[in-house]
Amino acid sequence: MNILDKIVADKRKEVDLKKSLIPISQLETSVLMKRTTASLAAALRKSNTGIIAEHKRRSPSKSVINQNLNVQDVAKGYADAGVCGMSVLTDGKYFGGSLDDLVLARASVDIPLLRKEFIIDEYQIMEAKAYGADVILLIAAILSREEIKTLSESAKSLGLEVLLEVHNEEELQKSIMPSLDMLGVNNRNLKTFEVSLDTSKTLSEQIPDDFVKVSESGISTIGAIQELKEFGYQGFLIGENFMKTDDPGASAKIFIDGLKK
Repeated sequence: MNILDKIVADKRKEVDLKKSLIPISQLETSVLMKRTTASLAAALRKSNTGIIAEHKRRSPSKSVINQNLNVQDVAKGYADAGVCGMSVLTDGKYFGGSLDDLVLARASVDIPLLRKEFIIDEYQIMEAKAYGADVILLIAAILSREEIKTLSESAKSLGLEVLLEVHNEEELQKSIMPSLDMLGVNNRNLKTFEVSLDTSKTLSEQIPDDFVKVSESGISTIGAIQELKEFGYQGFLIGENFMKTDDPGASAKIFIDGLKK
């Protein structure tokens, strides 16, 4: 089993357990269910920097990145830096995140929030809305075309946007459908953890212009973003680069100011 298969197997158990503890009817009572969501796609289209900054404590490829910061400070720092949106990892076992991180970030900032999670069930989409997300991530590598359709339509019905992540041409071809807002190309091969920006460049031409193009993983320089912009990318997801510093917000600000020059 590769790491992705392991994560998904654990996720299925976790979701089954959560469903038995917290029924959907309970999630539906969250005050955040009534909140009007903010559009990340619109923010990226308007922006000339396009940064989506991530809150990430650890990862299977890097183990600990930063365990010392609280999510509210990180969220406020990112918002002050002028990011277009913030990605919040909510997976506990592999990334050290939780839904509490999402709700705390939501209480701290008004910017669009992406729930970064391994979503395999509509229950998790309801959770995302109940805990204050504006956008959900769907990962083509772990879902069939039918599942992508069902899950993305379920998100749209709740007013959430959908960022769909692909790693190769085959995943991209099976995924393109009207219920997506953004198409993300992950430059990290989730099976080997190797990173190459060529993945984004190669796939860019095959992404229809109706979708905002987002490049994810392995982006650490202003030069890389300028290069990717030439391929039509408007969104850039950056996690480790900011999170490995003592003040992710300040790092993001320096980076964004540099991009504006």
